[in-house]
Amino acid sequence: MNGFKNITVAELEEMLAKGGLRLIDVRTDAEVARGKIPQGESIPLHLIPLRMADLNKATPTVFYCQMGGRSAQAAAFAAGNGLSDAYNLQGGITAWAHAGLPIA
Repeated sequence: MNGFKNITVAELEEMLAKGGLRLIDVRTDAEVARGKIPQGESIPLHLIPLRMADLNKATPTVFYCQMGGRSAQAAAFAAGNGLSDAYNLQGGITAWAHAGLPIA
């Protein structure tokens, strides 16, 4: 058990519609500059360990990257450090874009 749940783009859409979650983009600043999911905030993967104190352990948190690999690492790390509701967006922003959803 990795302590986090993989979710689809459709599941993320539902979660965003309900509100009350935090969406974290773990890509590099250069990648984020090319576009991001509008509700997302940037915390590059290498800074996640340093920023764990900034994450509310009770707030559902979805991590995403380009394809889902780095965000799975971030979600596993966060879950291992007490984040009770950690999620990884399968397919990352690539899947989001392929679904025709907005990129900021």
